[in-house]
Amino acid sequence: MGIILGYSFKNYTISFINQLINVLIWTLLFILGLEVGSNSDIIKNLKFVGIDAFVISVGAILGSVLMAWILWKSINRYK
Repeated sequence: MGIILGYSFKNYTISFINQLINVLIWTLLFILGLEVGSNSDIIKNLKFVGIDAFVISVGAILGSVLMAWILWKSINRYK
């Protein structure tokens, strides 16, 4: 549906779309936090889940930085 709407409105300037996206992302994060906070299994095992989440987050950040650096180097190689 989003692709169809985006294609339909490609010739129009929608000035408020960035603000709408930000509001929707913050709303989704808030609802996710409510859902996690209300789940007693997650709260009981938070120290184990927290360690796993930390390791996954650090790995994702390092992988993203590494791939961005490789891309930057490959783009600037031809300049």
